[in-house]
Amino acid sequence: MTAARSGPAFSIHDIPFSTYGSWFGISPVLAERSRAEDLHLVSHQNGMHAVLRFVPLDATTGDRADTRVESTPSLLGWARDDGRIDLTYESPDTVRLRGEGLGLRITAADRALTPFTGTYFYRDPADGAHVFTSYETGRRYRITVLSGSAVEETGGQALGGSDRGLTISADAGAVWEAAVEELDSARGPYASSTRFSEVVAAAERDFAAFVDAVAPWRSPGTPAAELAAYVMWSATVRPASLVTRPAVLMSKHWMDKVWSWDHCFNALALASGAPDLAWDQFSLPFDHQDESGALPDSVTHSEVLYNFVKPPIHGWTLSRLRRRLPDPLDRTQLAEIYRRLSRWTEFWLTARRAPGADLPHYQHGNDSGWDNATTFDPERVVVTADLTAFLVLQLRELAELADELGLPGEARRWTRTADATQAAMLDQLWTGERFVARGVDTSKTWSTSSLLDLMPMVLGEHLPDNVAKALAARIDTHLTPYGLATELPTSPHYRADGYWRGPIWAPSTVLIEDGLRRAGRHRLADEISDRFRALCETSGFAENFDALTGTGLRDRAYTWTAAGYLLLAEAHELRHATPPSAAHADG
Repeated sequence: MTAARSGPAFSIHDIPFSTYGSWFGISPVLAERSRAEDLHLVSHQNGMHAVLRFVPLDATTGDRADTRVESTPSLLGWARDDGRIDLTYESPDTVRLRGEGLGLRITAADRALTPFTGTYFYRDPADGAHVFTSYETGRRYRITVLSGSAVEETGGQALGGSDRGLTISADAGAVWEAAVEELDSARGPYASSTRFSEVVAAAERDFAAFVDAVAPWRSPGTPAAELAAYVMWSATVRPASLVTRPAVLMSKHWMDKVWSWDHCFNALALASGAPDLAWDQFSLPFDHQDESGALPDSVTHSEVLYNFVKPPIHGWTLSRLRRRLPDPLDRTQLAEIYRRLSRWTEFWLTARRAPGADLPHYQHGNDSGWDNATTFDPERVVVTADLTAFLVLQLRELAELADELGLPGEARRWTRTADATQAAMLDQLWTGERFVARGVDTSKTWSTSSLLDLMPMVLGEHLPDNVAKALAARIDTHLTPYGLATELPTSPHYRADGYWRGPIWAPSTVLIEDGLRRAGRHRLADEISDRFRALCETSGFAENFDALTGTGLRDRAYTWTAAGYLLLAEAHELRHATPPSAAHADG
């Protein structure tokens, strides 16, 4: 039998088993709030769709076998004392299976087949392979049995409601093997001379190379680094359909998109070790920039949404990305990103400023990325200080880019706009104690207990000291034993699983931690980093976390959470490798 392989073990109920470049994974999670007893092949082409069900069988009775599922980055296994089935990726669209002492039933996930939905099953007379065709994904799934003494087929060419699939087994003491491919219309018969153990070893090497590239600094003090890297590596897909570049999806669970601010954190985490992939992450939403200059809300395999946008954190990101990339951007890249970032900025200065207004506005909480934050309870079309702060940083980054490109007039224009916008923010939204939001239609102002109101901390060194001091003091009140609660826990609006009304999130953590450091508040920044890293090391890489218990919530394999951990862990390791300086004293 194949032995368990090295690498971080993980629960398949939390993190799907997949590989770099693949559009499918193996998981019991079929949709949000939908988990199956059996593992399924779940594809993310044309949406999230469970296509095939895998059921291990007792080799003697043919009944379902009770097994334990074991998963590491290179190998997934169903195991019990007298048998084992292993699955590994041979390529992004092909998995290999090997069984001894257990059989395997592979069936269509859904029994129903209509003229427009479901999965049809037949034996291909050209090569003898068994093929499932899925209306939902628009792809075919070919099973080629490589060895085994018994193959039993059910439901071949059946229409309507029917069990469809095949059973693979072998004689006692013998081994069976098979390959499963996701393909388009047709390809040549499957053939491979590579032994199963060699396929596993190659998968191990591929993941090890990725980890060594993106987290060479890891140590016993960063115990979750390899698993964070796996979450990102396994969520990466090849270019296909509307995904124009290799892309790190937010998850290969149901959050299987690239949202136009999530991608920024993934780009930063990858920058030093996988610079080309990092640049692809940063650039992908810009490939879909519309005629107004707006970025889409999200991009996925077969869908680009423009009904909302996301906040302009791209200037902040680009500034840090350029410092993290091992080689500077060449002039062509600088000119291209300058053009794209300029258009994105002009969108906020024109389409998102009311006539005569100095400050831009959101049209809904979704535009901020903090969909249901309490800041948006009184009104939805609002001017907020976080938006202005992000835009100011973007304007300042554009000024630097223009200067590097030899455009001094444009550099001065961007700088003047940044100075004027920040001055208007402080004049119109700062009360002397805190920032308020203002309704565009009513001109009413209000403050809330949302951490969103404190996000101007991201301005860091650009903030007046009294403002930075007041923001840091309020941020401290949001710090629970596990990290920064997005709604003050004492607020009547706090909800343990309230999305942006309480739970801890990676992006707000990373942005605030960075702003505090640049404002000289290192002690609080250290505490935030320490608690968030410990949270991930205990609770994994969930979409968000209960702020009072640390429990992972919602999608449990979220890449920007893994990216946030990698960024904070790397910075922590490097700080401890470098003697502290007097500059690290709190101001």
